[in-house]
Amino acid sequence: MNLHLSPGLRDARQDNRRHLKVTGASVALALLFVLPTSGHAQQTIFNVPTTDVLDKGKVYFELDISAKPNEPRFSSFVPRVVVGIGNRVEVGLNLTGNIQPGPDATALVPTVKYKLYDGGDNGYVLVAGNNLFIPVRNRAYNLGNYLYLSGSKTFGKTCLTAGGYHFSSNVVAPNAQRAGGQFGFEQTFTPRFTIAADWLTGKQASGYFTPGLIFKPHPQVTVYAGYSLGNANLRNGNHFSLIEIGYNFN
Repeated sequence: MNLHLSPGLRDARQDNRRHLKVTGASVALALLFVLPTSGHAQQTIFNVPTTDVLDKGKVYFELDISAKPNEPRFSSFVPRVVVGIGNRVEVGLNLTGNIQPGPDATALVPTVKYKLYDGGDNGYVLVAGNNLFIPVRNRAYNLGNYLYLSGSKTFGKTCLTAGGYHFSSNVVAPNAQRAGGQFGFEQTFTPRFTIAADWLTGKQASGYFTPGLIFKPHPQVTVYAGYSLGNANLRNGNHFSLIEIGYNFN
């Protein structure tokens, strides 16, 4: 769940620098990434985790690029890898904190997701997951986490996702924990084309509504294009474009 960095996250990072000496808040969107297909799952829709879990031995790589060309300008790059380890479990690693302008706040973010329930033909799935934030540069805290529980229901080519989340102190808000809801929508039109949207509630560094398109030009390649709109300070420029490029190795 996570993953890429936003203007709101940059503001949170600056707030942490004022209150906690330096920031690590840029790890906030290490929340991670998309499209429900068994055996070729990713970690999130755009930011909200899907209920998909990679099969054992499957490997997925993704690069997320966030950018805002107009003021306040910013860009960030977040690589991640996810591996299915069997027994309905996948693990991953994200590298966050590469944001311009400003000093990097690099963090390693190991992730785990477990499929608690798979209803098969009834379309219901339930997962639990956690992302552990380990700041290695410009640290505002020693360790942080993003814990979530999500369920989904698939109706034909439509998938709805809903759940809750909890961020530990200083991950997405200076000197504070945050909890709320997370929701997703996916509508597949063809094997190559899907429209999607997701939303994390709350006025915090990961609080965004992101609609967009998902395109598969090749069975092993998926491209996500979205636009993130902040829950707070939208009129002051808290919005940005998002491109994600994913590759299934097997």
